[in-house]
Amino acid sequence: MRAPIDTERLSAEIEELARISDSPYPSVTRVLFTEADMRARRWLTGRMEDAGLAVRVDAVGNIFGRWEGTDPDAAAVATGSHTDAIPDAGRFDGVIGVLGGLEAIRALQAAGVRPRRAIELIMFTAEEPTRFAFGCLGSRVLAGVVTPERLERLRDAEGRTLDDARAQAGVSGPIPGARLAAGAYAAFVELHIEQGPELERTGVPIGVVTAIAAPATLRVELTGEGGHAGAVLMPERHDPLVAAAEVVQAVDRLARASGSPDTVGTVGLMTLEPGAVNSIPRRVRMDIDIRDTDEARRDGVLEGVREAARAAAASRGVGHSDEVLNADGPATSDPAVLSAIEEACAESGLTSSRMVSRAYHDAVFMARICPTAMIFVPSAGGVSHRPDEYTSPEEVARGAEVLAGALMRLSTRL
Repeated sequence: MRAPIDTERLSAEIEELARISDSPYPSVTRVLFTEADMRARRWLTGRMEDAGLAVRVDAVGNIFGRWEGTDPDAAAVATGSHTDAIPDAGRFDGVIGVLGGLEAIRALQAAGVRPRRAIELIMFTAEEPTRFAFGCLGSRVLAGVVTPERLERLRDAEGRTLDDARAQAGVSGPIPGARLAAGAYAAFVELHIEQGPELERTGVPIGVVTAIAAPATLRVELTGEGGHAGAVLMPERHDPLVAAAEVVQAVDRLARASGSPDTVGTVGLMTLEPGAVNSIPRRVRMDIDIRDTDEARRDGVLEGVREAARAAAASRGVGHSDEVLNADGPATSDPAVLSAIEEACAESGLTSSRMVSRAYHDAVFMARICPTAMIFVPSAGGVSHRPDEYTSPEEVARGAEVLAGALMRLSTRL
């Protein structure tokens, strides 16, 4: 049974939420627990309650809207994503997984469906790492993969702690208590824009995500003697930036040589001191992102980069240190959840294509709690994290319809 998606309502709500922002439309900026984020949270809570969902907020600010099923003792089926946005972002990333999830529930209600298992809609706190340089905060807490000590060390640009930010936002309670037990949900499905060009290029309306890549973040510091750009002759130099350039090349070379197109390596941040055009750098710090759907292959590239950094430092006579800041495991989608998505596609007369996600999502951590998979819809030009990010109302509605069909199957079948 197909559930009727109200395309106009869904599109209008996406546009309305986009205007709750610290930057002018179509740019969207909503950073964790800022005034714009809090207004968006109140707006969303109102929409959930209007749909008859029972709303609760946990100790880290995750918002849950529950549509009760006929068997209150059965583990619920969940869907959702995030509504926070990096500065100067677009209006679809994360948002369609929340508002599309809400519309999927409304559609099932309108179709007269009464699920056996409850269906819960989750708005995850801080999927983006903007405020505390720590992504997927809410889903990490739910999965219990972050220690209280790590959370206590978090600081924003003004030196505020997570507890400071929680208190200001009126969010309270012991964070460890928000952890969910394995099996707390029977399944989780996340609807998201692809953030890449494959679906648009092939003309396929729905992507069925079989695996989600996860990054390792490596910080490398290289130190030299510095000095005046004119006074220190070339034979006497120990320039850490020259060594850093060799590391950049190694990241590119090793990622390309992994044997898989799913391996990617990026030097996304580099800072140097003192940062003057007429001064030889004395310190370089670089943050490197290496990700893959295969953890062992990713970690092999990571170790190769660490060895290349040591070798570059030795050859240039500069100091070296490195630290792995983060190394999460990738997620593999559950066959039963994939089948539910593909059956929903077939019922809606939509073709689909199995694919991997090279971007990071809360589903990575939900997969540690319960069977999980994702639904992708096209991104125009593969663009994301920019104001010109775009997915048409019809494409978003198709994703929500498939989500509704998958939730119906999972809530009655499992």
